[in-house]
Amino acid sequence: MNVSVELSLYPLTEAYLPPIQGFIERLKAHPSLKVIGNTMSTQVYGDYADVLRIVSEEMQATHQHTPKAAFMMKILNGDLSPE
Repeated sequence: MNVSVELSLYPLTEAYLPPIQGFIERLKAHPSLKVIGNTMSTQVYGDYADVLRIVSEEMQATHQHTPKAAFMMKILNGDLSPE
């Protein structure tokens, strides 16, 4: 089963861009994911179990390196990618 996830990361620090860029780059490094970013959020598409496992791992990595960061996430069943 495929899934579509929309994520927004809000690092609570003045230097907020590096954690966001790092998170997106780490997601894109996983060949099993389709990752599409825009100025408001990042969309991730792929196999349900793979997407949620990888997103969880990368969220944890972000929290370990960014003391205060909030994630907002929407999860929809099915592949709703624009392609």
